[in-house]
Amino acid sequence: MLAAVEHLVAELRTIGLPISVSEQIDAVRALEHVDVGRRAEVQVALRTAMVKTAAHEHAFDTVFDLFFRPAADPSSGSGPGPVLTTLDDDALRALLLDALRAGDVTLQRALAAVLVDRHADVQPGRPVAGTYYLYRTMRAVDADRLVTELLTDEVDGALDARLRTEHAEAAVQAFRIEVEAEIRRRLVADRGAAAVAKTLRTPLPEDVAFLTASAKEIARLREIVDPLARVLAARLAQRRRHRPTHRPDVRRTVRRALSTGGVPATVVYRPPRPPKPRLVVLADVSGSVSTFATFTLYLVSALRDAFASVRTFVFVDGVDEVTDLLATEPDLAAATRRINTEGLGVWLDGHSDYGHALEDFDAAWGAQITSRTTVLILGDARANYHAPRAEIVGRLRARAAQLYWLNPESRGAWDSGDSVIGQYAPHCDEVVECRTTRQLKAFIDDLG
Repeated sequence: MLAAVEHLVAELRTIGLPISVSEQIDAVRALEHVDVGRRAEVQVALRTAMVKTAAHEHAFDTVFDLFFRPAADPSSGSGPGPVLTTLDDDALRALLLDALRAGDVTLQRALAAVLVDRHADVQPGRPVAGTYYLYRTMRAVDADRLVTELLTDEVDGALDARLRTEHAEAAVQAFRIEVEAEIRRRLVADRGAAAVAKTLRTPLPEDVAFLTASAKEIARLREIVDPLARVLAARLAQRRRHRPTHRPDVRRTVRRALSTGGVPATVVYRPPRPPKPRLVVLADVSGSVSTFATFTLYLVSALRDAFASVRTFVFVDGVDEVTDLLATEPDLAAATRRINTEGLGVWLDGHSDYGHALEDFDAAWGAQITSRTTVLILGDARANYHAPRAEIVGRLRARAAQLYWLNPESRGAWDSGDSVIGQYAPHCDEVVECRTTRQLKAFIDDLG
């Protein structure tokens, strides 16, 4: 048991879960208070001690299944019964529908074993994560049609229809999890838990790279971005408050001088009360950073309430303001579609031209950048071999309170090919590699 816990902790740390030594000790101690013969109790005890955020629960459960496999037990349905193996696919689907309607987990688990045997074509020794095996099995049962077949009863209104649909989708998803677990059990039996764990490693939500993330992964990041945006706004405002003031408070200075016979021995200065800062965001929305652009819109949306004003501009080879569009379009997916369909940020051919975009911005809006303005530029600085016009960034920085550049590319790729980030960097307060929300959080922490 202790060896399994050690392997579990090692794999969780490898994929990025922050588990300290003290938390590992707490996890082992927690096992003293549960029945270690009951796998579910062990799982809950270890998860409670090791997992600190809901976003990490799925990663924990997946790795736990590898190192704490349930023992084979015919009564639990962990293996196919002799009767089930003789049934054809149509009969198995009919049984599966009955099991889904009744919520019979035992029968579902047995059916999953039969279907994996028959359709997954698991090949011993192959170093795979099992995604293809899962696809073959679920294709055989036609998961989408299962949902439709579960909705045969009459519904009473739109709300009832929605609730029934969600219940049916959840039931099919639960069966999918059973199939996935059955495939993992076979892979572990073939190659061992450690080998399978390597093939299953996927980044945690905070380590998903913006440039390669799917639309679904980017949407999930909003739960992480919202609190980070509030902290970012507070840190930027804090930096302004900490700037020294040189305006004396005459009334308080005279009042204090009464204790020294009217001699103003100590000059009292006014406390800094800077106005709420303004934010200007310049976001690259070219095709090479399209998913990063979606993340940018999430970030801007979250920052909007923390600043006196947030003005957002998108650019490719030209520049357009989208502040009003984002304010009137609550659905960010729809806002993104409008930006793309209306060609916002495009001047000529839609190929990146940072120099021309910066020139247009400076000519139209540069004079509106003041000492109350924080400028945030988000993009990969790949200028498509056009003139970068880095001096314009210098002029913007001279007018602004602070200017930061968040680059979604790996630092090792900077200044390679058509990247000109090195020419912009001297004009910025800081240029930050921002490929993941973990790196965004590190940038925000450094501002404190």
